[in-house]
Formats: sequence, C-alpha cells, structure tokens
Amino acid sequence: MADLNIPNLNMKSDKYIFKKKLSLRRKSKKRLFIESAFMFLFSLFLLYINYLIPNKNLLLQNLPNTLNKTLVVFINLFSNLSEIFLLIFIFISYFISLILFIGAIYRVVKITKRKTKMLNYK
Repeated sequence: MADLNIPNLNMKSDKYIFKKKLSLRRKSKKRLFIESAFMFLFSLFLLYINYLIPNKNLLLQNLPNTLNKTLVVFINLFSNLSEIFLLIFIFISYFISLILFIGAIYRVVKITKRKTKMLNYK
C-alpha cells in the first residue's frame, strides 16, 4: 500500500506551468543602465552603417520600379513552376499507368494459363 499514489486535491492546476520558471526579481539600476547603453551604441552603429550606403536617394526613387520588376519575375517563375509540375505529373502518371497495364496483362495471362483441378467426389 505504500506505493499507492493518491492525488493531492490541494495542488494547483498546471494552468501556469511555466510561471515558476520566470524571474520575478526586478533588474537593478546598474543592469538597466548597461542594457540601455548597449542599445544606444547598437543604434549608433546601425545609423553609421546606413550613412555609409551610397546613393540612398536613388535607391528610394527606384523602389517602385524594382518592386514591379521583382513581381514580374515571381509571376514568371510561378508560371514556369506550374508547367514543370504538370510535366512531372504527366511522366509519373504514364509510369503508373504502364505498371498497371503490365499488371493487368500479367493477371489475364495467369488466369488463362491456370490449370483447373478436377475434384472427384465419391
């Protein structure tokens, strides 16, 4: 009887199963300051990288034209993909129909060559 495991009715449900694993302590002011300094430095680094990109205005002006060209390329790609998938379907269906045709002929030949046994009942 010692191995009998009786459920405890006072236990809370597992509704908040991961809540116990969360850190409930607040971050210290020093840690918050260090994180904000890293965020500030990272934002300055990203701004510097953007500053180094040449011809930003020209790129922004050509954006609609570029998007239009990419849309046309994607449409052509998907139209060609549909044709490729159609050809693959045709080859697979021919192969399956050939296998089925050979199987049907094999069964017909097997049925016609079957020797019937004469059972004599006395």
